[in-house]
Amino acid sequence: MRVYEKRLDIEQDVAAIRKQNKSIGFVPTMGALHKGHLGLVQKAIDENDVVIVSIFVNPTQFNNSEDLVNYPRTLESDVQLISSISTEILIFAPSSDEVYDGETKSIKYNFNGLELEMEGKFRPGHFDGVGTVLKHLFTITSPTRAYFGEKDFQQLQIVKKLVSIEKMSVKIIGCPIYREESGLALSSRNKRLNQQQLEAAPLIYRVLTQVNHDFGTKSVDTLYRWVKDQFTNTDILKLEYFEIAKVSDLKSITRKQKNTKYRAFIAVFAGEVRLIDNIALN
Repeated sequence: MRVYEKRLDIEQDVAAIRKQNKSIGFVPTMGALHKGHLGLVQKAIDENDVVIVSIFVNPTQFNNSEDLVNYPRTLESDVQLISSISTEILIFAPSSDEVYDGETKSIKYNFNGLELEMEGKFRPGHFDGVGTVLKHLFTITSPTRAYFGEKDFQQLQIVKKLVSIEKMSVKIIGCPIYREESGLALSSRNKRLNQQQLEAAPLIYRVLTQVNHDFGTKSVDTLYRWVKDQFTNTDILKLEYFEIAKVSDLKSITRKQKNTKYRAFIAVFAGEVRLIDNIALN
């Protein structure tokens, strides 16, 4: 297994792989890897000749500087975890200067309004940072396919739009959310939860599953009020937002329409740790 730190080194090897007409599967991560990441890696292995995993905590997608400082960085254990699946995987673990060529700033994108909903409302500039770093990483790794978890469903839709805007040939593959037995969505941020928060956090998924169960029989307004009530009864979890939105444009709804696909989205704070989740409704 080779760990690349320099952009030029991995670009040279990617060019050689491409000359052999081999497919490349790419899994971009910010490290602190868990079983959900490994699921993405395994799918990439199954569908490609060569797999690249990037481990890079991208500064431009953090609108909260404290969150950036506290984000877990566990490169050594991440490499060991990846090697438990395969020692043939290429790992790209660069510095910001390598990714951004010495100028760490975001490109301003217009994602047709996708960037203004939910996460975009509460994390200004976040999706500009996501789009910018992925443009750089896709250019460096030249992947055939890139793999993303549906836990960040809004991000997944943004990435698909990015590829269209930048006219890139990479195919974006969305993968199901991986969960703990309790239902809590796997996230690198879970490592920052204390025991009390870990015990309380599964409420998030229980709420989403109940919304899914009731979506066909209860009004949108009733569901919004019910979800809000669930988080007034706990001091450990604080609801930031709950939205029911159309899958097509991620715009929140006040009433349901026929022949339209919806998802429910939620963001919750457990202390200083921010957790997100979502579920398909109909």
